[in-house]
This record gives sequence, structure tokens and C-alpha cells, in this order.
Amino acid sequence: MKIKSLFILLFLSVFTFAHAQLTDYSIFDKKFNFYVANDLGRNGYYDQKPIAELMGTMGEEIGPEFVLATGDVHHFDGVRSVNDPLWMTNYELIYSHPELMIDWFSILGNHEYRGSTQAVLDYTNISRRWSMPDRYYTKVFEEKGATIRIVWIDTTPLIDKYRNESDKYPDACKQDISKQLSWLESVLASAKEDWIIVAGHHPIYAYTPKEESERLDMQKRVDSILRKHNVDMYICGHIHNFQHIRVPGSDIDYVVNSAASLARKVEPIEGTKFCSPEPGFSVCSIDKKELNLRMIDKKGNVLYTVTRKKVSSLLKKEILLSEKNTHDKGRLLRDEGGALIYYSTPLPRQMQRKSQVH
Repeated sequence: MKIKSLFILLFLSVFTFAHAQLTDYSIFDKKFNFYVANDLGRNGYYDQKPIAELMGTMGEEIGPEFVLATGDVHHFDGVRSVNDPLWMTNYELIYSHPELMIDWFSILGNHEYRGSTQAVLDYTNISRRWSMPDRYYTKVFEEKGATIRIVWIDTTPLIDKYRNESDKYPDACKQDISKQLSWLESVLASAKEDWIIVAGHHPIYAYTPKEESERLDMQKRVDSILRKHNVDMYICGHIHNFQHIRVPGSDIDYVVNSAASLARKVEPIEGTKFCSPEPGFSVCSIDKKELNLRMIDKKGNVLYTVTRKKVSSLLKKEILLSEKNTHDKGRLLRDEGGALIYYSTPLPRQMQRKSQVH
């Protein structure tokens, strides 16, 4: 068992640092592209400013529609008002490249909850590009023949740890959990788009030294709703590294986006498909048939790509049922083209090893 664990760790470690310099930008042509960035606010220090510059220069080729900012734009104690100097030193003067003068659709992280959360929402009325209509909200995008629904949720109040520390997170306990979850259920129940992505600050599954209660609360309150309504991907931040996780019984790709400033070490856990301690951001590219999320490090290397291709609803049901009941007897794999294939019998060892890379 120890040898197997060491092999998995070695494999993931080797794969973590196997990267490719992005030179062919044609892969973004005729796609709906947007950035994912979070855990930013370090006043330009660590790797924040170089990554911000990289986002801008790459934007000249990619042309992102917007930035999906999954929280902690301001670290430590958030902001006190819309006039707080941190808006300039953490955000405006750092992300100053012309290609980043696009919409930033943000959500609150736990660090914003240490300050005035209302000021973060109200900054929408100050900045031309900051766009945060509410604590949780949804938008539908239609382009290149594809429809994409993104749902932004407010995760800090959904975790008991923060609600119980009212001195440090004063606004968390004031939020209505039931109201938000009912809204989430309603939005996803009526969603008919080609792709459905949910974004929150906190992970549902992830390696982290942070308290396990955070993930357990998210699994209890959020994950069951996402699974019920066939969400394609859950994207979050908070952990300051890259992770891609899949769990038995769920067809959701759980993605942790790394910090765009100060990153932290990471280890594989059960369900880990990829992990890396590199700082950076991600580029999500979508068309009618395929969704790709590319994890980019601070040097512009593509560390890893999460790929989803549409499969029939019947095949998806068969896959989920088989994974739930006999996940030790069969495997859900992707072929070399990225298509989902379910193998109902145990795989030869060489195929098991090959299936780890997709």
C-alpha cells in the first residue's frame, strides 16, 4: 500500500511540473474565452504584479471576455469603504494593462468578510469594470453557438466556522443560508444551457491544511444541489494552488484555481487528477461541444488542461450509476480525444496508469 501511494505521489509530482509553453494561440479562436483569477491582493508583491502583466499580454492574443474573480481580491482584512486605498494598491494599479479593462465578475472571499462586504458590492458604482450586482448571482452568455450559464455563490456564510466567529467575520452570520440555497436550487433547476459552471470561493473537495469542517459544510450544503442538477464544473480558490479533483458518483469537475500572487504547497488526495503549487491563473475556453480550462503558471506555461466533452444523457446516467455502485470494478476514462468512455470491467494495469493523464 505504501509503495502504491509513493508511486501515485511520484507520478503526480512528475506530471505537476510537465508543462508546455503556450505559443499557438489559435486554440482560442472561435471560442468563448474568459480568465479565472483569485487570491490576488498583496499590493503587487510576491508574484501578483508579474502575473497581472502576463494576464494582460496574453490577453492581447486570447481576447478574454471577462475575468471571473473567485474571491479574496483583498487579503487580510478586506476593505473599509469604496475609498479604501487598497482598491488602488491591490487592484486598479496592478491590473492596469489595457486588455484587462474588461468586466471583472467577482464574489466575496473570507478575507473580504473581515471588512465591509457592502463596500465590495458598492464598488460596482465606482469602477467601470468591477461588476458585482449582488452577493450571489447568475449570468448567461451566448456566443459561437454555445450557451453558458455561470452561477456565482457566496460561500463564506455557508460555512459554520465563519458564522461562529462574528468578531472576525461580522457579516457572515447575518446572511440567510436557506435563502441562498433555495435560490441556487431554483436557478439550477431551470438551467437549460449547454454548459453550467458554478463559482465559489471555498472548495468542496481539495487538499488543504485548513479545517476539514469547511469542506464538510460545503459538501453538505452545496454539493448535493450541484450533483442533482448536472453542473459541469465547480471553480473555486482559497487554497492558493492548482487542483483538479473527481469523486465517485459525481460527474462534476472540481477545480481549485491557484493564487495570482502567493501560492502554497499541495499534495494529492483521493480523487486528485492533477495538482501544482505554482501561482497563476486559468483560461476557460468554450464552444458548443467542448469546455477546456487551462491552468497557466507565472511564466505562461500551460500546466494542465481540464477537458469536458458533451456526452448523451443516457450514457451519463449509466456512468454515474456504475461509478456509484461498482466504482471499484469499472472506470470512467477519457480517450485521447477527450471523450468520456466508461469501462465496465477492471482495466489492465497499463491502462489504469494511462487513465491518470487526461
